[in-house]
Amino acid sequence: MEDMKTFNEKLIAEFRANDGKVGGMFEGAPLAILTMTGAKSGQPREIPIVMDHDGDRIVVIASKGGAPANPDWYHNLVANPEVTVELGTETYRGRATEETGAERDRLYAQVAAKMPNFAEYQRNTDRIIPVFTIERAG
Repeated sequence: MEDMKTFNEKLIAEFRANDGKVGGMFEGAPLAILTMTGAKSGQPREIPIVMDHDGDRIVVIASKGGAPANPDWYHNLVANPEVTVELGTETYRGRATEETGAERDRLYAQVAAKMPNFAEYQRNTDRIIPVFTIERAG
């Protein structure tokens, strides 16, 4: 079984080669590629991520499949909220905001209604799974 880094690199390459479309377990899923700055390294970090839309914003959830700890990229976004978003054939600069309280709950429920795995992820962990919105940079 390949490691997560190799899996993500292959998925990103497929995404870019096919105008944002991929096959396999993510076929038909709404995917974006986020490029962010590493919290410790200061180096660019790319991740493929399932996302949703909320008006003009995109919504990403730091679920890590319901694991007890946040994914590494969570810490990168908190430390460095400026990102590059690849969505289909479009690339743009954005700014991530961690949502809290009622807005976090509304967005999580919205995503979980479309993608029920996210409801399962929250049931599988004691942590409140973080939700980010990303708005286009002006």
